[in-house]
Amino acid sequence: MDRRALLTSFAAIPLLAAPSLSSAQAAPEKLIKAAASAPVSTSATSQIEMGPVTFPEGSTWPIAERFYPREVQVKPSLTVGSIIVVSEKFFLYHVFAPGRAMRYGVAVGTEELVFRGDATIQRKVEWPSWRPTQEMIERNPQAYKKYEDGMPGGPTNPLGARALYLYQNGRDTAIRIHGTTSPSSIGHAASNGCLRMVNEHVIALFDRVPLGTPVTVY
Repeated sequence: MDRRALLTSFAAIPLLAAPSLSSAQAAPEKLIKAAASAPVSTSATSQIEMGPVTFPEGSTWPIAERFYPREVQVKPSLTVGSIIVVSEKFFLYHVFAPGRAMRYGVAVGTEELVFRGDATIQRKVEWPSWRPTQEMIERNPQAYKKYEDGMPGGPTNPLGARALYLYQNGRDTAIRIHGTTSPSSIGHAASNGCLRMVNEHVIALFDRVPLGTPVTVY
């Protein structure tokens, strides 16, 4: 699917109580709308949950409400189980059933560092350790030099509670879908290329995607 078609398929949609979007946004959103919250039946023996994600009623997060997790309808042709990220909209979609996806807000790389392309999740880690890349250290030694030997996982680690590692042709891209200690960055181009999520949201995604999951970032 080319980038224009993808952007036509995915776009932000308002909550039912939110004001209408501008006319410039309205056209592409005709192809995606809020879906019913009825659960999707899955095999009782499945180790990976594939239904819509639910959070406790009244859950709130320190991000704009439009980036809260939401079940949405998408094109039925999208591969079930895949993850699609629309960087310029700051949304990540996990397609859990034909024509249905969970949509999350994310932070993406700054303009010069944004990652785009196809990848595969080949590693998953709970409370991951973190080490800045050599490129990060060279760009900003004051911020990253002190961590060149790595930082153990935990609540203060910038990768947050979970990390999904993206590979291309068997090689680590150094790009992760991960949690964050800075949820206020969600909805912004703020990272060194990785895709940040609220910790609770990345935990839910982590529990629902197996190794081998295809990821496409536009």
